[in-house]
Formats: sequence, C-alpha cells, structure tokens
Amino acid sequence: MTNFPIFDGHNDTLLDLYEKAGDGRTFWQRNTIGHIDFPRAQEGGFGGGFFAIFIPNRKKPGKKDDNPDSAVLPPPLKSRYALRRATAMASILFRLERESEGKLQIVRSADQLETCLQTGVMAAVLHFEGAEAIDTNFDTLHIFYGAGLRSLGPVWSRPTKYGVGVPFVFPGDPDIGPGLTDAGKALVRECNQLGVMIDLSHLNEKGFWDVAAITDAPLVATHSNAHALCPSPRNLKDKQLAAIKESGGMVGVNFHVSFLCCHGRKEPENTTIMDIVRHVEYLVEHLGIEHVGFGSDFDGARIPADLGDVTGLPKILTALRDRGYGDDDLKKLTHQNWLRLLRATWK
Repeated sequence: MTNFPIFDGHNDTLLDLYEKAGDGRTFWQRNTIGHIDFPRAQEGGFGGGFFAIFIPNRKKPGKKDDNPDSAVLPPPLKSRYALRRATAMASILFRLERESEGKLQIVRSADQLETCLQTGVMAAVLHFEGAEAIDTNFDTLHIFYGAGLRSLGPVWSRPTKYGVGVPFVFPGDPDIGPGLTDAGKALVRECNQLGVMIDLSHLNEKGFWDVAAITDAPLVATHSNAHALCPSPRNLKDKQLAAIKESGGMVGVNFHVSFLCCHGRKEPENTTIMDIVRHVEYLVEHLGIEHVGFGSDFDGARIPADLGDVTGLPKILTALRDRGYGDDDLKKLTHQNWLRLLRATWK
C-alpha cells in the first residue's frame, strides 16, 4: 500500500538527529534508532512532511514529554538559548538537503511540494514548534522565512511571549490560561502577510480562538486528535473542529499513544493502528474527508507497537481501505489535502 506518497504534518527527526549525533544515528543509512531515516522512509511511502524545530527545556533536555502527567507547564525559555538551538537544528536540515544529491528538497512553495510528491523527492517543510527563537520585532522571523520557514506554532506546551500552551496532564481540558498576548496577535498578522502557516496544535483554547478571530488563513492543527475520543488537553474539542472546517483548514492525526485512547494509555503495546483509524474516522465525520491528514509526531512520541516506525505507514492505509476508504479518499488523506491547504496559505 505505497501507491500514494504520504505527506506528514509533523516529525521531530531534526531534534532526534541533534540530540543523538553521538549515538551512531544517521539519516541516510537504515537505523534501529528513532522512527525516520531515508531508507525506511522510502519503504513506508513517506513523501515528506513538516520537519519541526523544537527547543528542549533548558534544564531537562530530551524528550518533549519528560513529565507527561504534570499539570504544571515548564518555565519559558531564554531567547538567546532558543535561537542558538534553532539555528543548529535548521542547519541539520540544510546539510541534509545538500548531502542528498537531489533526494531531499526544502520546499518553499506548493508547486515545489507538488513536484516533489510527483517525482519521489522527499519534501521537507521547515517548521518551528514554539516561537521562542522569534523576537518581537520579527527580524528573526523574516530571516528564517528567507531560509525556508513556512510553518510556525506560537507555543509548545509551555508559555512564550506570544501565548500559552497546554500541559500533558490526563484527563484535561485545553481551556487553561489566557489567550494570545499582544505580541502573539501581531505574530499571527505578520505570519499571514508572509504566508507562514500558523500551527494550533499546542496552543490553549483561548489562544486558538484568538487566532481564529485574527487570521485570514485556514485554521490548522498539524498533529492533534479528537478530544471526544481521548480527553487530553492536546486534543481538539468538537467546537474547535467546527471552526477548522468552516475556515477550510485541516487536522493531522497524531500517532502518540497518549493522545489516542480514552484512558490515556501510554504503553505502545496496548495501543494499535485501529486507535489511529478511530480518530481518522471521527475527524472525517466532523470535518469532511477534505480536511483530515496525518501528523504522526514521529521521533517525538511513543507510537503503537504494531505501527513501529515510518515503515508501518502502509498498514494504516490498509486498515482504512478495509474500512471502506477508496483510492480517492486515500489520496486526499495522504497528501492532496495538505497540498490544497498549503496552496491556500503560502504566498
């Protein structure tokens, strides 16, 4: 089931390469470390995706959910620290493009993305998961835009000068904390002018509605699920889904086990591909087939054991086909919806 290239809404492969540089992990050789490398991506039909730059907590670098049950958000990051690490991780992606000899391209337009998907070149969208590296004058935003930044989340699950994220406590509600700051509202407007997509996945509910009131672009959550099926504050309520649909936006289904199950299970062996399919079907029911895609969170999450890594993506397509999804549906879910969304957002 690799007939259709799969464009994915979120991975943390740059962070994993950055943190495990001394562990023998490389991108161009097949590994048992992490979820994505080039040989495994080809095997799984992975056509590309949003390659996130995520800045680890300063005192506890490592996986993003070091304390997933905590209701207390980590402290804000220092801008200088965030900028140093954002630059270092961006340079990894630029080096991968240079080393690829045409096998990987950082895409800056929807036309480039479409060409990559048609020709088998891995398409990489540079994304910031949290805007700590962006100054409030937006000088760094314009510099990174010139380098290829095309997607940005104002927050990760901690506060920034732009807004407040949600904790990983379970069960929980995304309606915590204040909305966007004045600087956050200005950031949304600046991103609209540039054509940088705003990602709502980690933003709290008040911040979500602030973006909805300001933006002139479709609403997008690159890697979130349905709160009705799994009451994690990282997931979206039905009224948020309705707003996303009305805007012509999208949700990328997250494969992280804690965002899939009604009990918030954290064990990959007790979570299955069918849990992913349940969220796909719920989102299709509430949004329509044209507004749903994948947002795996590969290399940044614990995923179902029967999925394993990027080579398991065809299993999801097989499961969806068994549930009655035809070729036209699968093309939309795997890449056409993302391509449509980015054409409507990028300039």
